[in-house]
Amino acid sequence: MIGALGLMRRRRFLPLFVTQFLGAFNDNLFKNAMVFFATYQIFSSVEDETRFSAIATGVFILPFFLFSALAGQLADSFDKARIMRIIKAAEVLIMLVGATGIFLKSLPLMMVALVGMGIHSTFFGPIKYAVLPQHLDEDDVLGGTGMVEAGTYIAILCGTIAGGLISPHAAAIGVVVIALIGWFASLQIPPAPPMTKLKIDYNIFRASYHLIAATMHIKRLYLAIIAISVFWTIAAILGVLFPPLVKNVFNAQKDVASIFLAIFSVGIAIGSMIINRLLKGHVSARYAPASVLAMSLFVLDFYLAATFWPAGNGALMGVTEFTALPGAWRIFFDLGMIAITGGMFVVPLYAFLTTTVEKSQTARTVAANNIVNSGAMVAGSVGILGVTHIPGLRVADPILVVLVLCFISAWCGWRLYRAEKAHELDSVVSLDDA
Repeated sequence: MIGALGLMRRRRFLPLFVTQFLGAFNDNLFKNAMVFFATYQIFSSVEDETRFSAIATGVFILPFFLFSALAGQLADSFDKARIMRIIKAAEVLIMLVGATGIFLKSLPLMMVALVGMGIHSTFFGPIKYAVLPQHLDEDDVLGGTGMVEAGTYIAILCGTIAGGLISPHAAAIGVVVIALIGWFASLQIPPAPPMTKLKIDYNIFRASYHLIAATMHIKRLYLAIIAISVFWTIAAILGVLFPPLVKNVFNAQKDVASIFLAIFSVGIAIGSMIINRLLKGHVSARYAPASVLAMSLFVLDFYLAATFWPAGNGALMGVTEFTALPGAWRIFFDLGMIAITGGMFVVPLYAFLTTTVEKSQTARTVAANNIVNSGAMVAGSVGILGVTHIPGLRVADPILVVLVLCFISAWCGWRLYRAEKAHELDSVVSLDDA
């Protein structure tokens, strides 16, 4: 077993890591620059700000729901490295559209590019996980998955900070340059030839139904996918709530919202590394229930801190003013621990997806997961939008929805661990019979 950081020295991992890192960076640089621009310069009400944040999240996620089945079929039928190069070349064109939208300050053009990036990520997502069992030894898959997750969230951190701090013109140039570098990195990924040949179904609705039906009948996969979906619903809801929460509850500028998202991103990266160390490369849901129950405690404390936060008066605070407040570090700590425990919960579940099935089916399994995840995230984004319009509800009250989802996640994680132990017992019995 190679240490997780040791994988970074391997050509079978490093170019893939760099390629997916830069893609995640560009997604978040672009999306957050657009959302913050709209929140702080266009809209002037909590309802409008939350609505736009939810719409932007939903628009980005919708392609995952529509095209993941096709993406999984293509990834399992053709050389994965070649497909990644095609996808990264398309990203350059998409970001040219996005850059034009930024220069013209045109929200419609930005939304077109956001849809394009959603499609880009839909086709890249199954490959970045499915290629790991093909390029890495079995006991390195968990470490590789953890590094990919950690890298994704560090990229989210960097993209979030850049999206909140740099000028629109700098963002326009940056997204195109990063896309070009990502395409070059994809050229260095070693071949990953198909291990099967499928008759591709281009009817996206029929293909999605068949893919989900073929995947969800396996109990461990079913439970892992449901647990991952609930987790990403939590992440989607928090992503929708952060900008209006920071502005209207904490009375702070968008730089503080960037810090909230950055802490969340770093926390998940740390959680990814911690769980890999605890499990020592063994794919298991052993710590999943405890991790998400601990997460619920910090969600509750974050809610209480936001509920009793003193009402602001005057101009919005900057980072220096906000961090000087007595309660600011309690907020930062809660966010960090929510993310760390969340990372510990979700990373082993992704490893389940790629190690439970044959290598020839991994991309389609991840694609099935993405369909269910995206449906749950869209439902969460739209649902939380409806919750915010309930008369008499305070801005912080929707956080209680996250608390409920934590308990559902813990139940799913506990059932998954029981199914895991039952499968191990059945395997031992089968060996004894043989």
